[in-house]
Amino acid sequence: MEKTTQQAPRGAKRQIEQKRGIGVRDLVTCAVFAVIYFVIFFACGCLGMIPIMAYLFPLPLALVSGISQMLFYTKVRSFGMVTIMGALMGLLTFLMGYGPIGLGFGIVCGLVADLILKAGGYRSVKAAIASHCVFSLWIVGTQLPMWIMTEAYFEPYRASQGDAYVDEMISLVSGGMLAADLAGIVVCALVGAFIGTKVLRKHFERAGIA
Repeated sequence: MEKTTQQAPRGAKRQIEQKRGIGVRDLVTCAVFAVIYFVIFFACGCLGMIPIMAYLFPLPLALVSGISQMLFYTKVRSFGMVTIMGALMGLLTFLMGYGPIGLGFGIVCGLVADLILKAGGYRSVKAAIASHCVFSLWIVGTQLPMWIMTEAYFEPYRASQGDAYVDEMISLVSGGMLAADLAGIVVCALVGAFIGTKVLRKHFERAGIA
């Protein structure tokens, strides 16, 4: 009697991939891309020497990180990987003295971005782009103290940066600046993710993402 081998339906295979737990290889992938993202973050953060860019440096960060993040998403097949990356970024900035709000935003934005990827079955370009837009908002958590406690936040900078720099920074604090920051991050993340999908087209095809 011949044995017949039945292949699992395509949809079932997809479910198996989504339920697979995070392994050591996944953790290594998170760490590698977290380092890449942090390097980009640090480079864009240096633009903060220009007063207005201290508020708007997340825009080039969302734009430039589009390629590396989209490559990261082609390797994500387990729920929690993006959350881990967000937590790592929040933790690193917390250790750098940016405060606990950034850590909270890193975890929350990473979790929401994770849920978006999962909703797309890890096979959707649109989900990956939306995930990058949401993830990119985590950096706002490191900036909120500038609006919440403006005077106390900038006072220590007078000794190193001078009164003129601090006074200009304080003058830029407004609801309009925060709105411009948020809107700019989303727009730049969209552009960065779109560029990433074009540059990494072969990677997306190989990962079965359409």
